[in-house]
Amino acid sequence: MSKPRPTNAKPLSLLLSDVFADAYAKQGFAARELVTRWGEIAGAEIAAHSEPLKMQWPRPVEGRPQEPATLVLRVEGPMALEIQHSSDVILERVNRFFGWSAVGKLAFRQAPLSRRTRPPRPKSPDQKAVAEVAETLGQIDDEELRSALARLGAAIKRN
Repeated sequence: MSKPRPTNAKPLSLLLSDVFADAYAKQGFAARELVTRWGEIAGAEIAAHSEPLKMQWPRPVEGRPQEPATLVLRVEGPMALEIQHSSDVILERVNRFFGWSAVGKLAFRQAPLSRRTRPPRPKSPDQKAVAEVAETLGQIDDEELRSALARLGAAIKRN
């Protein structure tokens, strides 16, 4: 019997890097790091409510230097005005990341963020803990209120 040969497994990120590079290039991103490292570039507070959609490059004119691009950001509705007021800071951070004045202005699209993950719902406390807390409660005539307070107490005690 021959020994099985070792497999040369490659990380999935290496195999898909060309696919992702093409997808980002179609949206005008020369480097995907603007999207993947948006939190580091823009700052945590700005990145929590916005994400880069695409970069729109103006058509080059022969004999003239390339004009800076417009970075289109998807912004959550309530924070759009606040982020618009921070546009100078965002432009400075993005251009510092690129190392040159790649972006000249920002455009905003109000829409829900696509990468938003919802936090998991907290588990309800177990019945034994609820019963223990219920025993420590004083006299409460309303049974629904007593039950709700017992559940609340057990949840607080758990954390």
